[in-house]
Parts: sequence; structure tokens; C-alpha cells
Amino acid sequence: EAAKYAIGQLLSMVKGDRVGLSVFAGDAYVQFPLTLDYSAAKIFLDAIDVETAPVPGSALGTAIEIADKSFSDVEDESEKKNSANKVLVLITDGENTEGDAFASAKTAANNGVIIYTIGVGSVNGSPIPEFVNGQKDFKRDKEGNVVVTKLDEESLVQLANIGHGKYYRATTGGDELVKIFYDINKLQKREIGVKQFTEYESRFQYFLISALFLLIGEIYTSEKKNNTWQSN
Repeated sequence: EAAKYAIGQLLSMVKGDRVGLSVFAGDAYVQFPLTLDYSAAKIFLDAIDVETAPVPGSALGTAIEIADKSFSDVEDESEKKNSANKVLVLITDGENTEGDAFASAKTAANNGVIIYTIGVGSVNGSPIPEFVNGQKDFKRDKEGNVVVTKLDEESLVQLANIGHGKYYRATTGGDELVKIFYDINKLQKREIGVKQFTEYESRFQYFLISALFLLIGEIYTSEKKNNTWQSN
């Protein structure tokens, strides 16, 4: 819910930028691809819950790869040459249970993706609340021990550094999103799929024809005057 709130705040601020969203746990899924339809994006965002990514775990590397591929799917050749327009905001506790997140971040960075990370959770660790048979409990492992999740700030700082971005810890006020928004706004902007053509209809021939008649008339009148003067 904290991540959804943060993303919603960011969606309310961006204008003229394509946005996409992927969710991940033990695997990553595209919730919606890059789009300019913010209303639809908010609807898909509201639909997310803990069951959206049913595979348990935290596949940070896969999440970064999915985001990187999403950019490639919509780019043309001219956009691929422009590296100052792709931003990934990764909202997570930083724990990684699947794959090499740092290798994935390096690949994305080489493709021009700037990575910002927002850390959500407790540095000291906290249990994950859930409801079992209608009663509040905490998530447990196979042995019945309470699972404790910790905010891994060191990894998130490293991922942001690899992606030439910044790391922020999530706050109640969400000031870190405002900072990220202003950073994104400073990046080079480009027009997306908008081309304007102006068609001109040539009308000079009307003036040319009129001028031609006047010229013929002037020649005829001059010759007539000359003939009259000679006869006199």
C-alpha cells in the first residue's frame, strides 16, 4: 500500500511522459506498458494487491530486466540514440532472492536507463502482517517461524549508483518523490509521436493569368496608339 501510494503521487505529477508499471515478487510482471493514458494507469495501479505477483520471493534483477525491455519495445532508432529520457523508479525493500540485480542494473544503465531507488521498510526489520482464516497473523516460513523483512539500503544505494541515479528512503510525506520528479523534469525532453504537417495550395496561377491578360492588353493598346500616331 505504501508503494501504491508513492506511485500514485508520482503519476499525479508527471505530464507528457510515457509511464509504465511492473510488479514483482519471486517473478516480475508488466502491469501496464508505457503509455500516456494516466487515467488508465491509475486504474491498473488501484487493481494491484499482494496476489498480483503470486510467486513468493524478491526478484529485483528480473524486475529491472522487465523495465529495461519495456523501454526497448517502444523505441525507434532515433530514440535509442537519445539516452537522456529513460528513468526507472524502483520501489522496494531492497532484498533480493532471485538473480543478479547488479548485473541487470549494469545492462539497463548501458542501455541508457537512469535508476532511482526508493527504500520502503524498516532497517531493523519487521514482520509481514497477513490475515489467516480471518485472523491477523504474520507471514511464516515452512518451519513456522515469523518472516522478518529488512530494508537493505546498501544494495539500493549501489543500484542507484550503477544507474547514475539517486537513492531515497520512503517517508510519510513522500518528499523523495517530489525530488525525483524535479530530477526527471530536468532531463532532456522530446516530442513523442507528434508531427505537424502544413499543406500549401498554390494560387499564384490566378495572378499570373490576370497579369498575362493585362500584359497582352497593354501591348495591344500600345500598338493601336502607335498605328494611330503614324496615320496622323
